Amino acid sequence: MKNKKGFTLVELLVVVAIIGILAAVSVVALNTARARARDSRRVADVRQMQTALELYYNDEGTYPASADAGGQIKASTSGTVYMSQIPTPPSPHDGNCTAANNLYLYAIQGSGTTNPSYTITYCLGSATGGLDAGVSVATPATIQQ
Repeated sequence: MKNKKGFTLVELLVVVAIIGILAAVSVVALNTARARARDSRRVADVRQMQTALELYYNDEGTYPASADAGGQIKASTSGTVYMSQIPTPPSPHDGNCTAANNLYLYAIQGSGTTNPSYTITYCLGSATGGLDAGVSVATPATIQQ
């Protein structure tokens, strides 16, 4: 009898099946990590906007009338730029977020310097940093659900 060296067909099929299973598990884990990264970026963007709005308020005594995505948060009197470009949410939208609510919507509350406030509405695809998934609202006090 000749002594042949090599792998049998069954051994090769088992190895290929194991590699396939590992690849499938890693793709799912990668997609989950990407979704969490997008949500973390959404929260970080909103917090940066809050910081810029508070700096604006400290100098101007009120909040800006508008803060549209792609625009700036800039003082009208001194010309100081507090945020050079208002961010847009990362895409694709996740979870219950849709194209319609996957935006940062800024709205000023109150008039002039009498009890000024604002809201920033945004959407999270999954629970992140103690915040629940879905549409959330940020105010000068905090990021809220």
